[in-house]
Amino acid sequence: MAVDYAVIVLYLAGMLAVGWWGMRRARSKSEFLVAGRRLGPFMYSGTMAAIVLGGASTIGGVGLGYQYGLSGAWMVFTIGLGLLALSLFFSARIARLKVYTVSEMLDLRYGGSAGVISGVVMWAYTLMLAVTSTIAYATIFDVLFGLDRTVSIILGGAIVVAYSTLGGMWSITLTDMVQFVVKTIGVLLLLLPIAVVKAGGFGALRAELPDDYFAPLGIGAQTVFTYVLIYSFGMLIGQDIWQRVFTARSDRVARLGGTAAGTYCLVYALAGAVIGTAAKVLYPHLGSPDDAFATIVKDALPMGVRGLVLAAALSAVMSTSSGALIACATVANNDIWSRLRGAVGGAAAAGERDEVRGNRVFILVMGAAVICIAIALNDVVQALTVAYNLLVGGLLVPILGGLLWKRGTGTGALAAVAAGGTTVIALMGWRGILANEPIYYGLLVSLAAYVIVSLSSRPTDPAVLAEWRARLATPAESGKPSPSGV
Repeated sequence: MAVDYAVIVLYLAGMLAVGWWGMRRARSKSEFLVAGRRLGPFMYSGTMAAIVLGGASTIGGVGLGYQYGLSGAWMVFTIGLGLLALSLFFSARIARLKVYTVSEMLDLRYGGSAGVISGVVMWAYTLMLAVTSTIAYATIFDVLFGLDRTVSIILGGAIVVAYSTLGGMWSITLTDMVQFVVKTIGVLLLLLPIAVVKAGGFGALRAELPDDYFAPLGIGAQTVFTYVLIYSFGMLIGQDIWQRVFTARSDRVARLGGTAAGTYCLVYALAGAVIGTAAKVLYPHLGSPDDAFATIVKDALPMGVRGLVLAAALSAVMSTSSGALIACATVANNDIWSRLRGAVGGAAAAGERDEVRGNRVFILVMGAAVICIAIALNDVVQALTVAYNLLVGGLLVPILGGLLWKRGTGTGALAAVAAGGTTVIALMGWRGILANEPIYYGLLVSLAAYVIVSLSSRPTDPAVLAEWRARLATPAESGKPSPSGV
């Protein structure tokens, strides 16, 4: 394993070095939080693919393939579909708003009446997303070095917190590009073909496994529908995703680059399911489906290649973790803390350097909190399910309603967040956290509250709508691209 260890250590050192280099570029709030809004199509699509394809998509996607066969691709496939929908139908409008958070968008659209409560919901979602990503380090470092769970979480989390704090979105963008390349080589170009060959080829897969493993809906139609509600819709409204949209230098980059990233997700989904299916033939009696990825990497790959593929898994986790961390810190600072201090109106007077310093502090504080919660938390799936249910059940309707329906009002948005969130929490307590009913009924109640209350309340101030339309009518061009924004 010496060669594999060397590959991993070099990779981790490289992440810190890139983070240090990115610090020189992060000199303003815009550069620190959204990379100066000047990423070109190559960097934009690479970083967008990196943020949405994390440890759950890699390790979990292979595990679903092991358990259900090719239909195990549906979880990651719905992520790709959501990203495609966001890119094709909403990304240009989102980029034109020139905001930093989803809550700022809601304030702009509804006149400042919906941002605070939405900020708390979004903060809880991004916090849990960062926590669950950080917990995944325990699995990877245990496979690599046999480290204790707590030490693994601290080591992986500290590296992500370090480069995210140093350079903000610039450091995260640069590290995500490295991670995107490593992930593509490790999973798509190495592990996928080697796993299929080791299993005897596609003919052997068909011969060894039952027909359900090759049925498009073998995982269950209701499960696929739930994935669409949670993950596809989650892609449309998550702060971690929107913050990447804000980095695009133009409408065209946001649309085409996001479409490329979404298409890549579809390919990645199928690859993970095929690898898991091959693992089922090779190791039919694993204790847990989630062990499939680590097992096939350890047993089927030669040294050096094994280290690169494990680095690919590590990169998948780190990209999601860093994206969720900066999103969590951005929401905590800009949507919650600044409002509590009553400092929204005085932000400009503080100066850009003070804002960068403040956001660095929040990343550091949120990062420390994420590591502590990750150490204490055991049930990752339930924590992530709670986060996504609250996000989609509470915020999907007012966000999409604001983008699509001009009659929607701030009072209606608040009612939708409160009604949808309360319904989700109540049904999770009654039917169980992993039940399907909370998200189904939460969305229906949220939609009903939004429409009824909006129609019953006074229309949004015409001046607010005029400012909203003016933002949407302005193309998202941010000047000349930088050499690294290709």
